[in-house]
Amino acid sequence: MKEQFINKRFNAKSVATINEANSIIDEYLGKGFSLTVRQLYYQFVARGMMKNEQRNYKRLVKLMSDARLAGLTDWKALEDRTRNLAGGDCGFENPDEYMRSIGSDYSKEWWTGQKNYVEVWVEKEALAGVISKPCRKWRVNYFSCRGYTSQSEQYKAGRRFYEQLSLGKSCYLLHLGDHDPSGIDMTRDNNDRLDMFSPSAVTVERMALNMDQVREQRPPPNPAKETDSRHGAYLANYGSKSWELDALDPDYISDLITTRIEELVDMDLMNARKREEADERYRITEIGEAISENYEEVQAYLEDQGWL
Repeated sequence: MKEQFINKRFNAKSVATINEANSIIDEYLGKGFSLTVRQLYYQFVARGMMKNEQRNYKRLVKLMSDARLAGLTDWKALEDRTRNLAGGDCGFENPDEYMRSIGSDYSKEWWTGQKNYVEVWVEKEALAGVISKPCRKWRVNYFSCRGYTSQSEQYKAGRRFYEQLSLGKSCYLLHLGDHDPSGIDMTRDNNDRLDMFSPSAVTVERMALNMDQVREQRPPPNPAKETDSRHGAYLANYGSKSWELDALDPDYISDLITTRIEELVDMDLMNARKREEADERYRITEIGEAISENYEEVQAYLEDQGWL
């Protein structure tokens, strides 16, 4: 929805940039993805419409803010994934309304009986929305590390993986992060600390960003931070350039995750669970609707039987 709050005149170059931004945003919304301003910026860079310079990023941030205020860009077009409202009031008007809805709430655990357990972790909160799409499709747990994962979260993850190991499952952690001194080291850190909290239980796989993907996708480079304590080792192994995960096409990231999950899942077993879920949901919906239509009679009957 476009809403105007200020009157502002834009020069021809700015109008062209806004129109191109709206086109890119619409393209990704059509695929089921929303973008952050930084992801939008990297799309401009990848398409050769901007040089990868910090001043260009800052200009785009300001321009898109003004464009929304001026009513030229949809307010829902760009996401801030680090600041979100929580809580709120929700519920039903009456018990009848709830009974009509109970079927939609029903689901089975798709991964019951699977030989593998999978989680997907991403370095940045801003990319949680990208990995959520394939993870929700496959009902896989996902987690935004926000850099190096806290000791508390590592401990809880270790307990989760150990519980799955006790059920006879093989455990996999798919990790995605920047290709820079700290981003590379975070995968190593996840492996080491999970091995401490859940010994030998977890196979940690670095899904992205890797050098073969850098060569294939050619995301715009940035200088590797010389102030990072891990810069020396990174420089020796990879050189002076670094690359951000945000610069990859969201579709590409989603496909990476989907492909690996498909390799780790028994599809025949999962499809059987899905069919059971659909049949049981339909039956529960029928029961709920019947109770809703005769709610007072059902309540009276249960009371007469002493069940209430």
